[in-house]
Amino acid sequence: MASLTGVRFLMRNTSTLKNSISRPCLRGVITQLQLNEKYFHCKRQSTIKVLPQGPRVKQVRHYSHKAPLSLELIKERVLLVLNLYDKIDQNKLTLESHFMNDLGLDSLDHIEVIMAIEDEFGFEIPDMDAEKLLRPADIVRYVADKEDIYE
Repeated sequence: MASLTGVRFLMRNTSTLKNSISRPCLRGVITQLQLNEKYFHCKRQSTIKVLPQGPRVKQVRHYSHKAPLSLELIKERVLLVLNLYDKIDQNKLTLESHFMNDLGLDSLDHIEVIMAIEDEFGFEIPDMDAEKLLRPADIVRYVADKEDIYE
C-alpha cells in the first residue's frame, strides 16, 4: 500500500474527498476519517490539508508591436548608445566620425559597440555586415534599411 504522508489534496468540498477515499485503492490506507474545520486527520499519522481555491483567472492576450521608428529617432538612439560607451569621447562623437581613426577604438571596442547596437534595436547584425559599419552614420543607415524606414 502507498503511504499518503505529506500528500496534499486540493478539493473543493468534503464530499469530493469522501468519495475519493471510498475508492478501492485508498480504502486500505485510510481507515478512519475525522472531519475538522480545515484538516482531515487519518488514523495512519498523515494529515491531508484541503487548501481553498482562489478566484478563477481570466486569460487575456495582449498583442503589441514595436514602437514606430523614424530616421531621426534611430540617429538619437545610436548616438545615445555611443555616448554611454565609456571609451568614446563625447566631444569627438558625430555621425561622420570614424570609430578607429577619429575616436581611437580598436577592433574589440568595435565589436562591443556593435553588440550594444544589437541589444538596443533587438536584432542580430551578421559579422560580414558588422565589419562594414565603421561610422555611426553607417549604423543608422543599416538599422533604417533593416527596419524598412526610408525618408
